[in-house]
Amino acid sequence: MKEQLLHLLNSIRVSDILDIGVIAVLIYGVLIWLKKTASRFVFIGIIILSVVYTAARFFHMYLTEYVLRGFFAIFLIAIVIIFQEDLRRFFERLAIWRPGKGSPKLLESPTEPLVTAIMRLARQRRGALIIIKGKDPLERHLAGGIPLDGKVSTALIESIFDPHSAGHDGAVIIDGERVTRFGCHLPLSRNSTKAAGLGLRHTAALGLSELTDALCIVVSEERGTISVAMNGDIRTLEKLEDIEEEIDRFYRLRSPEKERGKSFSWLRSNSWEKGIAVGLAAILWLAFGFETETIRRDFTIPVTYRNLPADWIIESQEPREATISLMGSKQAFDLFDKSTLRLTVDMSNIREGKQEIPLTPRNVEHPSNLTVVGILPDSITLTAHELTPREVPVQVQTTGSLKEGLVLEGIEVSPETVKILTTGQNMKDIKILTEPILLDSIQASTRLTPSLILPPNIIFADRKPPVVTVTINVSAKADEEGKESGKENKP
Repeated sequence: MKEQLLHLLNSIRVSDILDIGVIAVLIYGVLIWLKKTASRFVFIGIIILSVVYTAARFFHMYLTEYVLRGFFAIFLIAIVIIFQEDLRRFFERLAIWRPGKGSPKLLESPTEPLVTAIMRLARQRRGALIIIKGKDPLERHLAGGIPLDGKVSTALIESIFDPHSAGHDGAVIIDGERVTRFGCHLPLSRNSTKAAGLGLRHTAALGLSELTDALCIVVSEERGTISVAMNGDIRTLEKLEDIEEEIDRFYRLRSPEKERGKSFSWLRSNSWEKGIAVGLAAILWLAFGFETETIRRDFTIPVTYRNLPADWIIESQEPREATISLMGSKQAFDLFDKSTLRLTVDMSNIREGKQEIPLTPRNVEHPSNLTVVGILPDSITLTAHELTPREVPVQVQTTGSLKEGLVLEGIEVSPETVKILTTGQNMKDIKILTEPILLDSIQASTRLTPSLILPPNIIFADRKPPVVTVTINVSAKADEEGKESGKENKP
């Protein structure tokens, strides 16, 4: 047991710790989500079915496995449908999250003027619906409303909920210290149990609290009571004065001050969930990520070059492929993509002529969790030449003959020469030929752009073939004979 623990500790790499950390964060997020989401019982039910399906496969319960297999065939679609609102909320929070941003300073709370306005509205039994924005965006949940950018004040809140005001039946949106919108319509709660017996304002406040982290305050027009809705729950305050404490608590949660000596206070929050997440992540890593046995596999890949100067060419290479032997765990090979394996030779110090270049593990690009234990062969032999620029003429190739009655007057080439790079060997009488031009198909003077044919070990100076224009000039024999007979008949 002691040897196994020592082997485990010696085998852990930095990437393994990061692996456990990432999975722990994901598990922690799921646990916190399950505490708050209204769909947590559905999620727990899916987990129970997963356990039953695993047991059915283990104990060969064929009928149960067959039935549940059909369920899991549409599992992902069911997840998206059931948890669509929770998933949208998660991605919205992910989009606005900024790492390393830190907690913002506590805003100057508008509690005093806001509480004064709410208390007056309650005593006068004037209905009101006030939404204080949290971290979640609200825009997609709001309908209608009139934009406003005003500082929260008692007079502003009372004027908005004046019975003669056009927007008094809607909701007021407060972001920080500013009123951003009024007269808004909110989504109604889908929880028939909690919404039973509630008025329209209360149902709307409960509905928005189920979808966001906003604080929703409702003043009852009939009873003059004050209710608060948050995180899918709504309750009526026993004393009107309690609304001040509720608003203060919400602002402290939204932008908490960083107290001295409490830099690591976040460790104490949700400590059970954090411990469970780390423990489960470690267990999963031991079950699926840790492998004591190593295996060896061979891969045959081509030899590639890098840093080859533009004015050099590889004339020959033997061999063109090499076999790379890698060693690692089975999990590492399961995640390994062969297309990422490369054997690259640095050609920055290339020499003229034939040479032998050794192959070492440094030439192999491979994942860090796999080790190169062999390369066969351990070297390659190649012949390299430095290229020399030169201008050579273009020669037009023709095949066949013109049709009867046509005479070839001449062939023009533009440009007459092209720039090439050659090795300097056998440079005498080098010509660049065009692809064969069929004279049989020509019926009149024609302009063509044929492709060029390069001899071995020669490349174009710009690494791409230039455009060469060939003009075939022809004329009719009858015209020539007519001219000759005209000359003879002259007096």
